[in-house]
Amino acid sequence: MDEITATMERPARRARGDRAQRRSTGSAALGVPYITRNIPTYDILGEESLEKIEKTAERILAEIGIDFRDDPAALDLWRKAGATIDGLRVRFEPGMLLELCATAPQTFTQHARNPANNVEIGGKNVVFSPAYGSPFVMDLDKGRRYGTLEDFQNFIKLAQSSPWLHHSGGTICEPVDVAVNKRHLDMVFSHIKYSDRAFMGSITAEDRAEDSIEMARLLFGEAFVDQHCVILGNVNVNSPLVWDGTMTKSLRAYARANQAAVIVPFILGGAMGPVTNAGAIAQSFAETLAGCALTQLERKGAPVIFGNFLSSMSLRSGSPTFGTPEPAIGSMVVGQLARRAKLPLRCAGNFSNSKLPDGQAMVEGTMSMLSAVHCGANFILHSAGFLDGLLAMSYEKFMMDIDLCGALHSYLAGVVVDDNTLAMDAFEEVGPGSHFLGCAHTLRNYQTAFWDSSLSDNEPFEKWSEEGGSTDYATRANRAWKKALADYEAPPLDIAIEDALKDYVTRKKGGVDDAWY
Repeated sequence: MDEITATMERPARRARGDRAQRRSTGSAALGVPYITRNIPTYDILGEESLEKIEKTAERILAEIGIDFRDDPAALDLWRKAGATIDGLRVRFEPGMLLELCATAPQTFTQHARNPANNVEIGGKNVVFSPAYGSPFVMDLDKGRRYGTLEDFQNFIKLAQSSPWLHHSGGTICEPVDVAVNKRHLDMVFSHIKYSDRAFMGSITAEDRAEDSIEMARLLFGEAFVDQHCVILGNVNVNSPLVWDGTMTKSLRAYARANQAAVIVPFILGGAMGPVTNAGAIAQSFAETLAGCALTQLERKGAPVIFGNFLSSMSLRSGSPTFGTPEPAIGSMVVGQLARRAKLPLRCAGNFSNSKLPDGQAMVEGTMSMLSAVHCGANFILHSAGFLDGLLAMSYEKFMMDIDLCGALHSYLAGVVVDDNTLAMDAFEEVGPGSHFLGCAHTLRNYQTAFWDSSLSDNEPFEKWSEEGGSTDYATRANRAWKKALADYEAPPLDIAIEDALKDYVTRKKGGVDDAWY
């Protein structure tokens, strides 16, 4: 037994060292650029129920309509397309929006500055991206505080360093130490400089969306950008049933440049939508289709992502709740509707209302993340870091969540059935009553047989308490993010491109006064 154990430990130590080395290097050496799922989606509703939801959405669109505010150009596009316009209210004949959406691609490539990190969005592909939009950050050392540009860049570096994320994300946290009207320039530049993965741009004003796209043109070249998706813009419906001009102008800017808008209603059941799942899903379907169709009116064939963010609320207090079962199961239906509409899907993510990276955070986060996986989401924003109902981005939760993302790589791979995995040679070698630890089949497969967590402690209690210091998961995550930042190395960026980007940022910042609202 000692000889077998020694045989196993020598390559195991080397394997752990190799994995640690891979984790500390640039993303080109890490993992896969995206996941191709090998398990089916979980389709919970039959044809009759799906048709009822779709027909309810069509009634909402035809009988109630959607307001399009502060964007006369959007109203003109709808008028020319044959919609009924009454002031700001737009109504649509049944089938009109799905017909318009038919020109959008079912799958598309978002290009990264390192082509090895291009991501395929749609079909059976799954892309994990960090959480988005928190004004606060937190860690176990300094507690909760407003995010800064340094924090923003830290999270880009952590994402870049992980083999389990595929995308650099967007507004990972708000850098509130930079003026509101200028911070988008620093954010896009930081994504380009500190990561070589695909990224997102600004949507908080049309000119900020256009700045983001122009910076992408400096990176990739104007002609390339006109024909290829290189940047995403995540836009939200002002539910219920309102598209405001800030969002429609930004989504049209992305579509006009042939870049992908991610169209997302944010529905808190009982506040911005019905408390019942079916009604909220019908509402979100109507709102999302309107945004997706508008991108096609702006530029036929532009890529677009069908998005959804269902959530619940405490009906006792009115507080939003996240990671709850009703939105999780509702996401399964959203996935079915998106596939029927033949559009790539962004849905769910790792959501939690917990104020700390604790058991509540992981229970809620795992429920919502599994709903994203099983509903068939292609682009999973909020895969890591989300705490406090998205008010805070947590360093420790980020590391805990990317560890879960690692597990989901193996989960989505499904079960391979072939001569090797059926292991008949192992049964022949081991026979009855013996063990498989040292057999040839185990030695041949041990490095790839099981996912290997970088944070979990699987040692006996005595070793955990005496040698490991009795550390919990969050404490180990605290050490992990500090080590990842210490080991981080920026991916190479062409000096001429970096200088052009810096010059653009300097000129744009110098042309306007700071605005803090």
